[in-house]
This record gives sequence, structure tokens and C-alpha cells, in this order.
Amino acid sequence: MSLFNLKNKSFLITGSSKGIGKAIAFEAAKAGAKVIISSRKIDICNKTVNEINEHVGTEVAFPITANIGDESQLKNLVSETNKILGKIDVLVCNAATNPFMGSMEDIPSEAFDKIMHNNVKSNHILTNLVLPQMKERNDGVIIIVSSVGGLKGSSILGAYNMSKAADIMMVKNLASEYGQFNIRANAIAPGLIKTDFAKALWENPEILKRVTSTVPMRRIGMPNEIAGIALMLASEAGSYINGQTLVVDGGMTIV
Repeated sequence: MSLFNLKNKSFLITGSSKGIGKAIAFEAAKAGAKVIISSRKIDICNKTVNEINEHVGTEVAFPITANIGDESQLKNLVSETNKILGKIDVLVCNAATNPFMGSMEDIPSEAFDKIMHNNVKSNHILTNLVLPQMKERNDGVIIIVSSVGGLKGSSILGAYNMSKAADIMMVKNLASEYGQFNIRANAIAPGLIKTDFAKALWENPEILKRVTSTVPMRRIGMPNEIAGIALMLASEAGSYINGQTLVVDGGMTIV
């Protein structure tokens, strides 16, 4: 498994106290990495940190709170990560928000701005904060968790889908500009995954039945099924993948 070995690698993962982010942190730690667990609430961060450290058997996970909507907190997140881990080898932009479901005609300007700020601008800010050290080392990985929503339209998730499409283009631009420094930037586009973020969709039996009926595998995904892709992209196994979006949706988008 040397291709997937992450020993001595340092991960900064936003939105990693639960869901997909937590799964990525858990698997990265098991593969030898040190990880920063970050979300808005310290108690949930600490809970995840303790779970990971207990499972691995040593101190490899550390908590730092941050609200991705606050640029000063993002700067502090990167600064504190560098103090604790010494470097950032892998940045995983996982945290996102979606405060509105409905017609594009009805979305309040405040909700639209929040979606674009948290799902796009925060990723732009974070990547710019870590790029200097990655360029200096001539090595680095940036992973943005996008969505299949960034690949198709929706009658109720218009602004969210627009933000996720922007994330897909962001990694293309990052790869184009920084590939010369051995920096790889890729996106993961999950389908419906069993997380709290998507709970309104999979918890409703009627919606779940309708969604899974169009998925060739006839089920929704689990967070660890996204984590495996992230580990591949972060390790030598993915060393020649750059500027791509890997769709992980059980086949939803092919039918």
C-alpha cells in the first residue's frame, strides 16, 4: 500500500468534525498523516479529535475552530495549523453551506451572497494562504469537495449548484497555474451522501426513493466512500491527476 502511504503528511481539512470531512480525516490519520479537525464548534471538534487519536493510538489529530465565512478566522486557521503541524501538505476544502432551497426567483440576496462567499470565496482565500509554502517546497495538494450539483441544473438548488460549478473551475485554474510547482488541485463531486448536510434529502422516505431510483447502484453513498478518493488524490497514487473532478455518485449522472 506504499502508493497510498501518507506518513509525515499534514492535512488541513475544513468542516471535518463530522460527515465527509471527518471521514477523510479519519482515513488520512490511519494512513499515517497528522490532521487538523476544524469547524465552528470546539466541542464537536474535540470529540472527533479524541475519536481519531484513540483509534490510531497516538496524538495525530488536533482541533482548531474556524468559521469559513470570516476571513480573519481562515487566516488564523492556517497560521495555527502551521504552528501545530509545521506545514500544510494537503488542503481539503470541504466545508460548505446551503441556507436556501427553492426557485432562483425567491432566493434572498443575503442567502445568495452567503452561498457564494462560503462555498467559493472561502476556498479561494484558503488556497491563496497555503500556496506560498507549497510553491516553496515544490509540492502540495489541494482538494475541493464540490458536488454533482456543479455538473447539472436544479429547480431548487440553483445558487448552490452555481457555487459548486465554480469550485470545479477553481481547481482547473489552480492546476493550470501551479502545476509547474508540483501542486495538484482536484475536485471531488459526490452524489447524495449520508451526512447531516444532506439529511433533509435522505431522511425523507419519498425523496430517498425518488433519488435512489435514478442511481444505477440503487443506494446513496457513505462518507468513507468519498474519503477513499481523497486519500488517492493526496497520495502518490494520484500523483499525475491534476485539474480534474472525480464524480462519486454511484452512477447517478450517467443516466
